[in-house]
Amino acid sequence: MQFLDQAKIYLQSGKGGNGCVSFRREKYVEFGGPDGGAGGKGGDIIFEGCSSLNTLIDFRYKQHFKAKKGTDGSGKNCNGAKGQDIIIKVPIGTQIISDSDKETILLDITENGERKLFLQGGNGGFGNTHFKNSKEQAPRRSNPGLEGEEIWVWLRLKILADVGLLGLPNAGKSSLLSVITNAKPKIGNYPYTTLTPQLGILRNYDQEIILADIPGLINDAHKGVGIGTRFLGHIERCKILLHLIDAKSKDPLKNYKDIIKEITKYGKGLEKKKQILIISKADLVSQEELQVIIKKIEGYSKSSVIVSSSINKIGLNELIDTLFARVDELNNEKKVKEKTWSP
Repeated sequence: MQFLDQAKIYLQSGKGGNGCVSFRREKYVEFGGPDGGAGGKGGDIIFEGCSSLNTLIDFRYKQHFKAKKGTDGSGKNCNGAKGQDIIIKVPIGTQIISDSDKETILLDITENGERKLFLQGGNGGFGNTHFKNSKEQAPRRSNPGLEGEEIWVWLRLKILADVGLLGLPNAGKSSLLSVITNAKPKIGNYPYTTLTPQLGILRNYDQEIILADIPGLINDAHKGVGIGTRFLGHIERCKILLHLIDAKSKDPLKNYKDIIKEITKYGKGLEKKKQILIISKADLVSQEELQVIIKKIEGYSKSSVIVSSSINKIGLNELIDTLFARVDELNNEKKVKEKTWSP
C-alpha cells in the first residue's frame, strides 16, 4: 500500500432549497390562503476518524467533495428535504489545515468513529406561508435558499503512536521494528531504505503498544531538508522516543548529538519527550569498542543505554520490558492528571 501523509482537497456544503409560493386550492374554500413550504437545508461536510485507514492515498484520486442541495419547498406546507451530507473518512491523526497559511489547524481527528462537522449547508428559503400576517393575507413571495460554504484545505496525517523510532539513515530502525512487532518494513543494507513511516504493534498479554518508524533524519531536517519536517511531524504525538545509535558508525556520539540538535530546533515539545537510548548493531563491534561507545553516550546524555542487535536478538527482551513499563507509567500519570483535574 502506498503511503501519503498530506493532500489538498476542495469542499463545498450544499445550497439550501428554495421556498415555495403556493395557495390552498380546494372546492368550496374560496380563500384558502398561502401554503408554500420552506426549502430544505443543504447537506453538511463531516469528517470521521477511521482506524482501518492509515494513509491519505485515496485523496490523490478524488479531491472534490460537494454535498447535495436541499430540495425546494412545495404546496400544502410541505418543507423540502435536507440535502444529503458528505461524510469524509480519514485516518486517525488527520488534521485539516487552512490553505491560506498552511499552518492553522481547523480540525483535528484523534479518535475512531469520531465525527466532526466542518462545513454547514445553507439554510432553506422561507415559503410564502412564512410571510402571512394581519396586513398581508396572501403573500406572493418566498426566499431562495442560502448558498453553502466552500473552501480549499490541506489534510495532514500525523500518526498516532505510543513510541516513535528516531535515528540517522541506516541506524537499524526497520530491522528492530520487524523483530519485535508484526511489521514487515523494507530492510536493506543501505541508507534511506525506509521512505515512508511504518507502523508496528507490540503486544504483551492485555497491553498493546504502537510503534512508528519514521525515515532516517539528516542534517537540517528541522528546516525541511529531506522533507524532514513532515517526518518529524509524525512523532509529535508519540509518548516516548526510541533513539537508535549505530554502533558501527564512525562517531556514534556525534550521531546522537546531531539527532538531538534536529529535534530541539524543530521544537513543538519533541526535545522534552522521554527517550530510550539504544545502541544498535552491537554484534558488529568488539566488546572494547562497545564499552567506549556506552561510556561516551551515557556520560553525555546522563541516561543509561540499552545495547541491542536485531540479528543476534541481543537486548530485545530488556527493550520490550522497558517499553511496556515506560508506556504504562506515562498512561498512569495521564490518568492521575485527568482524575485530579476539575473545572
